[in-house]
Amino acid sequence: MSKATALSTYEKALALNLDEEIYGTFAEIGAGQEVANWFFRASGTAGTVAKTISAYDMTMSDAIYGGAQRYVSRQRLAAMLDHEFGILRERLGPKRGDHTVFFSFCNTVRARGYQDSGECHGWLGIRLQLRPGGEPNDIMLHVRLLDEENVDQMEAIGILGVNLIYAAFYQRDSLETFVKALVDHLPGGRVEVDMLRYFGPDFSFVDNRLCSLQLVQSGLTAAAMFQPDGEVVQPAEALYRRPLMLLRGSFHPVTKLHLDMLEQARRLFRGGLSAGEDEGIDLCEITMHNLLRDGEGVDHLAFLDRADALQALGKHVLISGCPEFYRVVGVLSRYTAEPVGVILSIGLLNELFKPKWSTHLEGGMLESFGRLFKNKVRLYVYPWKNRKSGELVTARNFQAPEEYRHLYQHFLDRGLVVDVPCGEESLLEFTSRDLERMKESGDERWRNFVPDAGVGSIG
Repeated sequence: MSKATALSTYEKALALNLDEEIYGTFAEIGAGQEVANWFFRASGTAGTVAKTISAYDMTMSDAIYGGAQRYVSRQRLAAMLDHEFGILRERLGPKRGDHTVFFSFCNTVRARGYQDSGECHGWLGIRLQLRPGGEPNDIMLHVRLLDEENVDQMEAIGILGVNLIYAAFYQRDSLETFVKALVDHLPGGRVEVDMLRYFGPDFSFVDNRLCSLQLVQSGLTAAAMFQPDGEVVQPAEALYRRPLMLLRGSFHPVTKLHLDMLEQARRLFRGGLSAGEDEGIDLCEITMHNLLRDGEGVDHLAFLDRADALQALGKHVLISGCPEFYRVVGVLSRYTAEPVGVILSIGLLNELFKPKWSTHLEGGMLESFGRLFKNKVRLYVYPWKNRKSGELVTARNFQAPEEYRHLYQHFLDRGLVVDVPCGEESLLEFTSRDLERMKESGDERWRNFVPDAGVGSIG
């Protein structure tokens, strides 16, 4: 199945209706039956739709899919897919299973309610066969609904659902094409897709970490995340109400210096938490610009090498399209109200004072720092050694630009900037670029500065 032309939502639904091989069910909870409705609007509905259902009442929903702690969750979506596809194949398999590709589309959504100002989001998924009689496979995604009105959110879910079904059957051969097709006819600012996962025997070759990368690269989300075991997660699931330690970097390579920065900053960070409070997690963030090759786009292999190294060291990985510090902190504040510690080097601290990061803000530099420190955020600054003078530059003796020295002193006095000690000064001897050059020239000393798990990340 290969469709190259860009179609309207109506045309996509019609094309699916007219495909004699595809047949399935729809189960939608929380935002009407907007996806199924597109197929009823188009001609030939009987060619695609075996059943639609909306178990809107919680008791009715539990009777069908089993009890749930959260009704808008990945677990609920999985239960819906299990039930609907199982019934579909059981009842229709003997009659038409040898010439039909079965699918079940399900969603569970929290759309805007009456006098409601909470987070609006949903889980959408499709379980499908890729050939008649084949084993089923799943594609799941999480979406944030950004429209203010319920009717607009319902429309967005309908369009997104049709896009997902169409792309699953006709545009799955290219991850980039598939991801971009998800938001066909949904202008920027209406939805954010922050998690995408493939499961099943026919998708065993898919690395879901690349799905996360593609979501950020295509602009569908500001940040995506996966755990130390490589499992892609929706950030709100993993970060909800947890203190965070964020280390930004290219991690090319992952070095012992990175580990010391985390260890030293973590000791200070946890010392400031309340007794019995969750100690939080370490989050290593790679921004998109750190993955770009000169004129060649994103280096996927380099990304996987760095991700493998960080995961082997037990770290959670965040991919973001947020070069500004205040933007990535703003993203994290959606998921947790607990303290956030941002670990950075003297070089990045100096970068914060450069006008290029705040020229687009009406309040300029002051607004940039105001946004950065808005939600229990502290900067944990690791020292740097001046090669020429041998001086150790710390957060305490760092010289901010003259016009901001009083402001920087205020940050120090308020504890917003924390001076982090260096556990081992010898780690400051070489930069990441130095280590790369040493490896290229055959100088084996680079191995002394890279943990065993990080060897593959050096290129």
